[in-house]
Amino acid sequence: MYHAKESGRNNFQFFKADMNVKAVERQSVEGSLRRALERQEFLLHYQPKVNLDTGEITGVEALIRWQQPDRGLVLPSQFVPIAEDCGLIIQIGHWVLREACRQARAWQNAGLPPLPIAVNVSAVEFREKGFVEGVRAILSETGLEARYLELELTEGVLMEDAESTASVLQELKRMGVHLAVDDFGTGYSSLSYLRQFPIDVLKIDQSFVHQITADPNVSSIVSAIIHMGKSLNHAVIAEGIETQEQRAYLQTQRCAEGQGFLFSRPLGAAQFAHLLEMTIRNTVVH
Repeated sequence: MYHAKESGRNNFQFFKADMNVKAVERQSVEGSLRRALERQEFLLHYQPKVNLDTGEITGVEALIRWQQPDRGLVLPSQFVPIAEDCGLIIQIGHWVLREACRQARAWQNAGLPPLPIAVNVSAVEFREKGFVEGVRAILSETGLEARYLELELTEGVLMEDAESTASVLQELKRMGVHLAVDDFGTGYSSLSYLRQFPIDVLKIDQSFVHQITADPNVSSIVSAIIHMGKSLNHAVIAEGIETQEQRAYLQTQRCAEGQGFLFSRPLGAAQFAHLLEMTIRNTVVH
């Protein structure tokens, strides 16, 4: 069943022996995930968003990692889909949001400049009854002002039920939370939602960014996204920048911000704080 689901809608798959291996492994991961919450095996890493012209850090994205006792550090692509299927993503998502807000506030309390912190929200979390109230409660509990929280949603999540999506987004917006479209350009072709929904930020998917210096068609798409975003008063952030050539192209297109390995890999909380301090010092020196 899971194999069929992974292959897209409206199809069927015959059982093969290797599927049993996958099923057993999946069951094992699911059981370990349930224990991981109790044993506090999850942690967050933080990747800076930077001003492409100055290199100044303008924000940060919180990214979940699983410190699995037997397997070491596990990346989200290896466990988030399973957590979504078995419903654990709601508890994990609550933990991520609370921990990200707590950490952002801790950095502020330590005297670091306040930065917006971005958190990814899955479809399952976003559709959960009481999602908005949960966000409000976590902001209140951690003492983080809503303007320093940015929620990232994919186009697929936004378009699933446009009417209810709009009302949830409006509530979040009234609260003061910022809203971003993650992996922009990889999902729905209808762009009417950009006018319908109170979006603040478009994040250009890294699959485009990786190709901008190699494929003229891709560079044209990236250029169009940047100009469209600006005309709609959205901030535009390019994800997955790895080379100076990619950065230079984005600068020529007047893309203001980006993130990627060129600037920094995701870091632990203490390492990120150190990077931020160093960046501030260098900016002041210059």
